[in-house]
Amino acid sequence: MYRLIFTLLFIPILLPAQQDSLFQLIRKANWQNTKIAPKVSWERHHFANGELFHANQNINILRIKKRHRPLNLSFGSGGKTLLPTSTLGKQAEALAALNGTFFDIKNGGSVDFIRIDGITLDTTRPAGKFLAEHQRSAIVIHDNQVQIVKGDSIVGWEKRLNEDNIMVTGPLLIHHTQAIALTSRSFNTTRHPRTALGITKKGEILWLTVDGRAKESAGMSLFELSRLMSALGCVEAINLDGGGSTTLWIDGVTKTGVANMPCDDKVFDEYGERKVSNVLLLSRKKLRN
Repeated sequence: MYRLIFTLLFIPILLPAQQDSLFQLIRKANWQNTKIAPKVSWERHHFANGELFHANQNINILRIKKRHRPLNLSFGSGGKTLLPTSTLGKQAEALAALNGTFFDIKNGGSVDFIRIDGITLDTTRPAGKFLAEHQRSAIVIHDNQVQIVKGDSIVGWEKRLNEDNIMVTGPLLIHHTQAIALTSRSFNTTRHPRTALGITKKGEILWLTVDGRAKESAGMSLFELSRLMSALGCVEAINLDGGGSTTLWIDGVTKTGVANMPCDDKVFDEYGERKVSNVLLLSRKKLRN
């Protein structure tokens, strides 16, 4: 009995110390930093020797600072046609692209609600009476500003949103500075390649990828990803489709433009992209999707 009480009391004391240690590790890491455009930088670091969550981790971040005009943020979709993130970025003549929300690998199209320029391209496909965790939140773009919206488990909640550009995705990781409680299902607890979007206290937008399924980079659970986004200063953060879909493309930074190491070719290189249905786009011009 006394041992149980001690453990319960110890956990709240231990976790802040762990998070502070993580913050220091992230802050002191020798991040490579490349300016992509005014107010936009590409940051990356390979954590080796098991130093991040007791594992090797390869992380890429596209940091988009506040007041980033004339650059424009938008969503892009291949409709029912699946295409690599890099192809969707090139077709849009974008500066950068990040893989988006979850999609139907067999038939194409998103399984989560997407509206682009006022046109609803896909609606959420519930698997049961209540929505899955990745269908209970959304990224909204209005007047070139990004917002993360918390929804609920009731089917149809996203129809209350009036904005012209909406992408339902998740799970939600951080909302109003608070970490969101996640269920202990396998998708959340198992390490996978991950894609996330975060918003910092300064209003910066972070596009983040964590590579995985390789000895060079283990990938993260969603619990680890949430802690990482918090350590990076995010007051809002949301998960996007990950696994083999995880891709950050930046025009001209590598031979293919792919900044991270997608895992579908089972080789730790830039060539393992998976075809996806939708992306986030950063462009020098206003896009009509």
